[in-house]
Amino acid sequence: MKSFKPELLLSFKSYSKEQLVKDLIAGLIVAIIALPLSIALALASGVNPEQGLYTAIVAGFLIAAFGGSKVQISGPTAAFATIVAGIVAVNGMSGLAVATIMAGIILILMGVFKLGSLIRFIPYTITTGFTSGIAVTIVIGQLKDFFGITYAEGTVAVETMEKAEALFANFSTFNPYALLVGGICLAILILWPYVSKKIPGSLVAIVAGVALVKLARLPVNTIGDLYTISSSLPKFVAPDLSLSTIGALLPDAFTIAILAAIESLLSCVVADGMIGAKHNSNMELVAQGIGNIGSALFGGIPATGAIARTAANIKNGGRTPVVGIVHAVVLLLVLVVLMPYAALIPMPAIAAILLMVAYNMSEWRHFLHIVKTAPKSDVLVLVLTFLLTVIFDLVVAIEVGLVLACVLFMKRISDTTKLRKWDEQGDNSEYRNIPGNTAVYELSGPMFFGAADEILKISVKSDRSCIVLRMKGVAAIDSTGLKNLEHIFAECRDKGITLILSHLNEQPMKSLEKAGLLKVIGEENICPNIDAALARAAELAK
Repeated sequence: MKSFKPELLLSFKSYSKEQLVKDLIAGLIVAIIALPLSIALALASGVNPEQGLYTAIVAGFLIAAFGGSKVQISGPTAAFATIVAGIVAVNGMSGLAVATIMAGIILILMGVFKLGSLIRFIPYTITTGFTSGIAVTIVIGQLKDFFGITYAEGTVAVETMEKAEALFANFSTFNPYALLVGGICLAILILWPYVSKKIPGSLVAIVAGVALVKLARLPVNTIGDLYTISSSLPKFVAPDLSLSTIGALLPDAFTIAILAAIESLLSCVVADGMIGAKHNSNMELVAQGIGNIGSALFGGIPATGAIARTAANIKNGGRTPVVGIVHAVVLLLVLVVLMPYAALIPMPAIAAILLMVAYNMSEWRHFLHIVKTAPKSDVLVLVLTFLLTVIFDLVVAIEVGLVLACVLFMKRISDTTKLRKWDEQGDNSEYRNIPGNTAVYELSGPMFFGAADEILKISVKSDRSCIVLRMKGVAAIDSTGLKNLEHIFAECRDKGITLILSHLNEQPMKSLEKAGLLKVIGEENICPNIDAALARAAELAK
């Protein structure tokens, strides 16, 4: 059970007063950063603003308490916005709660069965493609509030393409005052880091937006105009766990779980590089599962590790999970005391914050670098994942992207499997004496179902007494490869030809032994190297 010990307990072994002070300061700063982001991401997800804080408070506390990273800060993130909005639009908050709880259970099972390391098998092209696609969907979703556009009554705009269509159809209704407020807030977000890095630009932009709308009395929608703000504490909500609901929401649950696992573990890897530590990936997955279940039971939305907030924690001296707990407690106090004032925040200011979030997560430089330098197959996976994320949704993008990546990978690997015949007149004649009536073939590359037909190219002619198959370059063989090897042996046996295998590696040796081929071929015809194989062929030739 050592592998499932939370980092919080391990950190207390060498905890000091000096570190406590640093953690308290870092927790306060991270909470200030998380406050506007949590509200903005809740609105982008189609839920009430306080539900973003519920998520940061409950999930942030639980994941910090049970997590496998020293510095991970968790809460609502932009990656979930489109998914959550779609689930809420179709199934409501009760459906979202069920999907999030199931995702939490999946995450816990992934951690218990130690699948944390398997995340590395998801190709970089897919993570970049869907991350860039999510950024585009966020941008499209926020243009309505940024420009102050009013949709015609009865307009349905849930999917990204529906939102884009509605924007074009109703663009004539845009509000210049909303654009002014949004433009000023966006400018502050871009320029403020050059002024101060201690105070988050998002907080400054919100204060400036509120002041501008109130003092100038601009006709711009605020959060209070569109939503009912609640400052009540998170309340336990029993979800509707019927079989029909579970079956309908299972694909969404898997999407949430996979995305939460990918994003949180990527955040942990980035954090490890910044502090020179190593996280416990399986414990982190268990904690993410616990945090998401807790968030759903108390009215929150899906949560995961947030790279930006985690980096802010590290830069401000945080080095233990105490920071995540402090940040959750500070947000709880803000919820109770200051939440009613969130009603004054202009919607264009929220849109500006989310546009900046989308830009920062878009990874457009990495996207272009892959397009310019990667093989065409990788570019195809990248672009297809990106387009499917924007046009359809993340579920389709990940499914198609993974299938295509696997097929292309198998094609690439199969291309490396080659069969070459040794020729007495070729370059091997200088140090090999091939006995008469003997053919020597060399097989290199994995013998799996995608390349197993390569071995069938061996020419089995009756005028030969031996065929030597050198397998030094074959690291692995599967059942299809075994079947084809057995076919070649049977063909040789029918024509009175002895098949000699040279240099069997560990995995092929065990596979042949398990399949009974070693006994059939004969142990005397299994040689440790090519010299022994040629000597055996010469002995048979006599």
